Amino acid sequence: MIQSVAEALERQDYLEAARLLQELPPSDPWVILYQNQLQEAKGEWEVAEEAYRQLLRMDHGRKLTTEARQGLQRIEILRQAQRQQALDQASAIPGSQELGMLVLEAIAAEAKTEAAKNFARIMKLEPYLTRLLLPSRGWRLYRSAPLAEIQVYGQELREAGIPLFWLPLAEIQQIEVLEVSHFAAVTPKAAVICTHRQKPEPFGFEFEWSEVSQRVEGLVPIFELVVEQDRQRKIQRKEQIQDHAQFCDLHLPSRNTILRIYHGAYQFQKGISLMPSQRSGQTIDQGTSWARWQGLQALFDRYLPTAPVWSEFTPFGESVLDQTDLLDRIHPHIKLLRRQDSYWDQAFQLYSCLAFCHASGLTR
Repeated sequence: MIQSVAEALERQDYLEAARLLQELPPSDPWVILYQNQLQEAKGEWEVAEEAYRQLLRMDHGRKLTTEARQGLQRIEILRQAQRQQALDQASAIPGSQELGMLVLEAIAAEAKTEAAKNFARIMKLEPYLTRLLLPSRGWRLYRSAPLAEIQVYGQELREAGIPLFWLPLAEIQQIEVLEVSHFAAVTPKAAVICTHRQKPEPFGFEFEWSEVSQRVEGLVPIFELVVEQDRQRKIQRKEQIQDHAQFCDLHLPSRNTILRIYHGAYQFQKGISLMPSQRSGQTIDQGTSWARWQGLQALFDRYLPTAPVWSEFTPFGESVLDQTDLLDRIHPHIKLLRRQDSYWDQAFQLYSCLAFCHASGLTR
């Protein structure tokens, strides 16, 4: 009867093959093989692929091993053909050759093993490397490529249960960023004095607090060249993080605008008073810029009590620094006094804009 199953599969009579398989012992290796071939024919590739791999691990002889390997090869060929068809269709859409970005979202620890296996299969990577790629918190920018390619791989990964989103670079390049000098008023409307890279002269900008959908906070490292002695007392020069620049962005999606506040450039001596409230038993030098920055944060807590706060910039920045081709296309809208520029500036701009687009429904 096992030969009858093979003949039914050969002539693509899958109903007959399924009927015959039900009458055979399910533990028989050849029954398992033909059951896999039936699933393969039905398009249940993931199930068939896993079963083929199990047969290979069991080693039931050369002939059955060869059949299992051929099954895996057929599935891979079918997948490549399906992906190429999807790429061809996506490439025919206007704008599909624009640069796009694929961003991985945090995945729960209990789901990581299965997700890593699927990610490795789709992207042709080693599973142990894939576990390191999948973020446990925050986001990771995985790839930048033509939007057609990003969309096809993104859909395939999403169908495999991997949380992610993608969007074209053009979306973030269209967001206006205003650099805030100081708050001139907070009621009845908020008013700031700010500058724009195309408008170097300060100007006023008013908004309702209800327009602010969220905040993004982050520390941008400042590197300095330091001189040290090693154990042999030889002089070594290297870059080290000497400080961090504190940033806070307010997002106004209805204006397509980000208000960027930098601790080191905020003019605390102008505009509204930002003296923090002193808690019982706490000693604060209210004249310091740090204390006044805390006062600014308290002001946001008061007027934006329900606005989400995005604060996982650092792990995202660490994951994106090597993608210099992408970062070179991003204007950072950050001005820091230091010896040389750093891609951390573009990384913060990218993180804030991704949060802006994600919350505004502009991602896919």
